Amino acid sequence: MLSSRKREIRIQADSVREKCKVSRYGIIDLFKECDRMGYKLIRYPLGEDADLGFALKKDDDIIIYINTSIRLSRQIFTLAHEIGHVILHLNGEQSFIDNNATISGSSVDEKEQEANYFAACLLMPSDDVERFIDLELPDFEKNGLSGMDIARIMSEFNVSYDVALNRLESLGKIDSNQKIRLETERTEKRVGNLLKSIGGNSRLNIAGNEIVIPYEYIDYVIYNYNHNAIPKNTLEKVLECYQLTMEDISDRLVEFPKEDDDLDDLIGGLED
Repeated sequence: MLSSRKREIRIQADSVREKCKVSRYGIIDLFKECDRMGYKLIRYPLGEDADLGFALKKDDDIIIYINTSIRLSRQIFTLAHEIGHVILHLNGEQSFIDNNATISGSSVDEKEQEANYFAACLLMPSDDVERFIDLELPDFEKNGLSGMDIARIMSEFNVSYDVALNRLESLGKIDSNQKIRLETERTEKRVGNLLKSIGGNSRLNIAGNEIVIPYEYIDYVIYNYNHNAIPKNTLEKVLECYQLTMEDISDRLVEFPKEDDDLDDLIGGLED
């Protein structure tokens, strides 16, 4: 990626971050910020092997989906990645679907690399990382970083162990040998234990399987049900998220036989 393009992306990420509520170092709740930005956010557990997230434009709405079957820290980075697509790319294309390859950085696709860079800059700006190391890790120059230090960085910036290591390496705070040593320490001690040892946010390392669907999506679901795009059991599952029943919306339904399916079809139906 050209240095001039990186600069453009940093400017965009900084602009988004300035509108977010931030603690001393990290964005407090990127999911709430997504709502404040006016995006329609769906969070639903589709399984560990399913896609991690997507961003698409439907009419005047920007819709972002996050798979909550993955660790919370990975959900947050995936959301930052999808916001990157929205800010940088969605005007030229209608949708982006992301999996382990695109989120992990192994994809050679330029737009996926740009979205990852945007996410890293949004969650861990270089100035804030520098300030954290200076103020919170006084022994850094003498002793370098330990696994517990990485756990502290995770908790402050709401990122995963891997994202923290990758960002520190890209900023020149650790080299490849130090990164390997810290990866080994992670394997030996486990991230959950490292977070507990420093009183950090253990939720970052757990899949919450949350279900969050904007209220206005009831209209989408009913529309797709009435046009035979999703089955009755999918409609019922979605209504449960809002503590509603079929009886509550009976006046809006067109009844006819349907075959069973799952929420994948609801997500697909939103693109129709």
